[in-house]
Formats: sequence, C-alpha cells, structure tokens
Amino acid sequence: MKSQRTINYWHDRQVLILIAVFPLVLQAQQTWLADNGNGTYSNPIFYEEFSDPDMIRVGDDYYLTGTTMHTMPGLPILHSRDLVNWELLTYAAPRLDLGPEMRMEDGQDMYGQGIWAPCLRYHEGTYYIFSNVNKHGTQLFTATNPAGPWRQEQMRANLHDVTVLFDDDGKIYAVWGYNEVKMAQLTPDLLDVVPGTEQIIVPAGSGAGEGSHMYKIEGNYYITNTNYDPVCYMVCLRSDHPYGPYEIQVISAEENLGEAQRLRIFNTQDGPPFEVVRYPENYVGCIPMHQGGIIQVQSGEWWGWSMLDYNSVGRVTALSPVTWENGWPYFGLPGNLKRTPRTWVKPNTGFTSPRQAPFDRDDDFSGPELKNAWQWNHVPSDDSWSLSERIGYLRMHTLPATSLWNARNTLTQRGVGPESSATIDLETVQLEDGDVAGLGLLNLPFAWIGIVKTKAGQVLRFYDQQTGYLVDASTDIQRIWLRVHANFEKDRAQFSYSTDGDRFLPLGNEVELPYQLRTFQGVRYALFAYNVYGHPGGYADFNQMTVDEPRCKPLTRPIPYGEVITLMNLADSTIMVNWRNHLRPVVPNSIFTKDRTFAFSVLDRGLGRIALQSVVNGGFVSVKGQAGMAEVRIENVDQGDASTFQWVDMLDGSIMLMSLYNHRYLNVDPVAGSLCSADARGAQPDRKGGACFVWQKASK
Repeated sequence: MKSQRTINYWHDRQVLILIAVFPLVLQAQQTWLADNGNGTYSNPIFYEEFSDPDMIRVGDDYYLTGTTMHTMPGLPILHSRDLVNWELLTYAAPRLDLGPEMRMEDGQDMYGQGIWAPCLRYHEGTYYIFSNVNKHGTQLFTATNPAGPWRQEQMRANLHDVTVLFDDDGKIYAVWGYNEVKMAQLTPDLLDVVPGTEQIIVPAGSGAGEGSHMYKIEGNYYITNTNYDPVCYMVCLRSDHPYGPYEIQVISAEENLGEAQRLRIFNTQDGPPFEVVRYPENYVGCIPMHQGGIIQVQSGEWWGWSMLDYNSVGRVTALSPVTWENGWPYFGLPGNLKRTPRTWVKPNTGFTSPRQAPFDRDDDFSGPELKNAWQWNHVPSDDSWSLSERIGYLRMHTLPATSLWNARNTLTQRGVGPESSATIDLETVQLEDGDVAGLGLLNLPFAWIGIVKTKAGQVLRFYDQQTGYLVDASTDIQRIWLRVHANFEKDRAQFSYSTDGDRFLPLGNEVELPYQLRTFQGVRYALFAYNVYGHPGGYADFNQMTVDEPRCKPLTRPIPYGEVITLMNLADSTIMVNWRNHLRPVVPNSIFTKDRTFAFSVLDRGLGRIALQSVVNGGFVSVKGQAGMAEVRIENVDQGDASTFQWVDMLDGSIMLMSLYNHRYLNVDPVAGSLCSADARGAQPDRKGGACFVWQKASK
C-alpha cells in the first residue's frame, strides 16, 4: 500500500518537483546540443536566434543560412551531415557597408533592417544566396566553395523575401510576395527579371502567405510559405505548371513545442517606458512553426525545417519529419499530421556526426580573431578595436554616443536558452572622463551594468532603460567582473558584479525582456565602450567572456530505464494506476492506489523509447482502437508499437509520452475522473492540458 508519506509528497511537492531536477544539471557547463546521444534529437536545433532559415543538400552535405539583419558579419553558412549537428563554415557577408545607416553615422541606424530572409541555392557548381537588404534592394552572393570567399552583387530587381528555382529546362524562376504571390523569370546573370514574365500566381485572399521556398518534385511545383495573422502557420502551394494555377493546403499548424507568447512591444516610437503587451497564459500567437521548407535525405526520407518566435531569445529553428499524404508534404508523423514532435529519431542520412554546436561562445581574446559567435552591432569602426594592442585582451576605444543604443563597436552574441549567464572580466585603467564600458542586454528597452568614468572618479552603474532605474555604487577598483543571468523561459534577467571573480552580488532590479519589432531580434549579450561627451575617449580592456548554460541538455534527466516509477499528471495532480487493466488517473489518496497499482517498470526500447510494465500483473500499457477514453489498456503481451512510447522531455521536469501507435500523446482529461487516452496532439504552454506528466521513483 502506498504510504501516507508518499501521498503527502505528491501534494507538497507538486510544483517544487519541477525545479528540484535542475541542480542535477547545474554541474554541466556545456552548450545546448539538440543531439541527445541516443539516436534522437530534440527541438529547437539551436536554442538561440536563427531566423528565416533556408537549407540545401549538395550530395552528402547540407548547408544552412538565415537572417542576420543589422549584425556583422552576416549570413552565416552552416554545414552538416545529419541535419542535427552543425558547424559554422563562414559568413557570406563579412562586412556589408552600403550606407551611413549601416555604420550608425549621421544619426542613422539600420535596426530591424539589413539582411532579410535569404534564399540559399546550388546550381552547376555555384552556390547562391539571394537576400533582400532593406533600402538597398536585393543582393546576390555567389561562391564556388560554401566556405568562401563569397562575392556580392546588387540585383537590378527588388524582390523581397524571394525564393529561386533553377528548373530543369534552363529557366530560372523567382517567387516573392505576401498574400498576393508573384512569379517571374530571372535573366541568365540572375540580376534582373526577364521583361514580360512577371505574373501573379496566387491572388490575394487565397490563403497564401510570405517567406516562400520553391521546389520541383516529380514534375510538380511546390511552394511553402507562411501566414502570421492571426497566428503563425505554414501552407503549401502545388501545381503542375510553374505559373499555376496553384492549390493551397495547410501543412503545419498549432505546433508551439509547449511555449506561449508572453511579452511584446509593438510601438517603439513612444518611450521609454514602452507599452508592453502581456498575453494570457496559453496564448500562442506567433510562436507556432512557420517560415520554412523541405528537403529529401539520402535514404529517401523527407524532412522540414521552420522557425518559431520564441519570445525574448528570438526566433529559433526546428527540424520536422515530413509525411507525404495525397501528394502533400505535411510536417509531422502519420496520425498526427501538422504537429512536429519535440523529440524524434534523427534523420537517416547515412552519416553519424559528432555532437557539436556551430558557435563557440567563450572567448579569452588570445587568438588572432574573435570567436565565431560574435557579431558587431552594425558595421564596426575597425581602427577603434583591437586584439593585438594588448595580447590576450579585447581593447575597445570609446567612440561618441549618447547611450548603448547608438554606441558604435558594440560586440554582441545571441542570447541562448532556456537560460544562460554571460560574464566578462573588465579592466578600466585607461577610461577617461565621460567613458562608459561594460556588459549589456541589447534590446529595446536595453539594460546594462558597467563602469562610468567622471572627473570625480568612477562608479559602478546599473541602468534599466524601461523603468529609468539607475543604481550607482562608488568604486575605485580597476578590474571588475560583470555578469548577467537571463531566463528566456520567463523573460527575466538579473545583473551582478564581483571584485574577485568568485563572489557575485546583484545590482539593480530584475529586468523584463520583451520581444519587440524594432530590432526584430532576440535579446543579445553585448560588450560596449563609448563616451557620452561627444568625442573619443580612452579605452577598456576585456580579458575574457564566458557563457554558462545551466540547462543545456534537452534530456534534463536520464530516462529511468530499469526503474519502477510513478506518473503524476500536471493538469490535476492525479496518479496513473492499473485499474481493471485500464490506465486510470486517480487522486493520490485514492483506494485504487493500493497494492502498488501506481508502480510501472520502465523498459528500454531503444532510440529514447520506453514501455511501461505494471508491477501488479506484468501487463504492458498499450494503445488500442482510436486511442480515445478507455483505449489505453494494460495488455498481457507486449503489443509492439502500441506498447511503445517516445520519451519527450519538456525541459521543466515534466515529460510527454508519445505513442508509436498513432504518434499522439498519452493524456488525462483534467478533473474529469475518466480513463486515460492517447489522442493528445501536443502540449499546452501551461502544461495543464493533460498530456504532461512528472515521474518519480515509486515508493517501496
């Protein structure tokens, strides 16, 4: 019989259990890796901003690029052999300087502008990237080696969010537009539209969106694109002729990976303070998968990629199995089309790649170049920073600016989730009157911690632009460690400092991190040095930058193979029991928890999959029929896929169990007192839709 102590545990630790697992992972100071090391991967592929992705396959190699807007270098070129583990080869646009706004000169900037929605293609030995650069038209980048060098040319045509198809008859098609979709042929030099070829291929109001990706598959033309209003979702256009007519079908919808839209700023002209829009708990808005395409791997499998607007961390990239049905490429698996699993088996490309991340975030500045995760905020002034003036340090000479927002030579990295901390070691000996240097969160609103030098001395300052809150602490120390910890699941951050690099003290209030449409980027860690008096000043020396990720493992706890566990549902705190060979949720002190009916052995089925065997009678939890109420049974014999579940870690201590019978999730109808089902399509952001569980080792 279940002890009263165990019953009380479920009541008292219902919420705390979600947090209790985190100390187990705090020891690992690694980076987010989507590869779980057991033949599976977990989305997102990168838990940091990688927006508007486009991907190609060339033989056994895959290449990926995405939007970089105002940051330099731009257009990263990533390479993979398995679609899960990626390395950064180079940036196609190491320095794109087309006007004063790109250099933050003459009071201008290009926040939210710059390089948008690139189209990556390969044809007859040449790699191509077509990308709109706001205010400067469409740019064409070409290379014979994806690792570079890349050549940049200005197109004569202005094609926003364009996709390009090299057809097998020699014609080259370009597709662009939102709602009303247009097509034209490109000239052989790819720099202009062939006169008379531009046509509307999908009229407005037909259900098409933007961000197109075009393919020719078995003689048919397919165009994937996305709608963002009222929520994000993906559609596919299909025709047997390039100019149509096109049918339209929804191929991905509602998949948010259990994330909700939280804080947004739409009006960035009035403020600070800026008006922050706060959404209800389970509102998903622009989170669901959108803006992506499809690709076929060597084994014949089809895979898709797309992005999600993941709140303050920015727009992240996810990988999806694709199921073809009736000639349409649906994201998702049979039985649960349009919904992408958070965890699934890696693509069968024929290659096993080492687990790796594309970006190297830590930098001790001892090399001849900056580490590849760094990007400048706008085009830098190259004669005002150096890695060689003092070996082992990044030296930043201060340039005139009124604030972090318009400071030149601010060096940034993407924030990385679900939470991370950036720490810098800063020397301020050579700062002059009016100089400000430190560590910031580049966002709108922005916030920072740093040293301010005046004629009277220097102070350590915290500043939050949104609230105007400013905290000064007098200090004459000339070496200081600054840190910011950002929780991108809660959109909150806290700054702190240390005088010895060991003991850190908080300074200032907790900072709120909204997503906003001014930079159109997630929050970035930023190193800065500027002078508020309108002239160059001294310089700051940055000794090192480290980024710690306490929750970098998609599998936050090892799957408890061979253990006997109890499952509690987060929606109503019920416990799963074997009741007359049905799986039934009951309250913890129910009479049905007698005789260890709540205890199930976890059996390893490989590839991160499990079977649940009741310790009462040795039966297997199995899915039958339509997987509805009363169709999750305890069967005497293992039913194969019907008795097998993919273990899906939700990163907060809870899990979902996806049945291989129908690729839907074991679930409880909250507070209904009914029997279990296995027909849930996904998770609610608050984890209380009935498909999320917490496991613990069962009491003896």
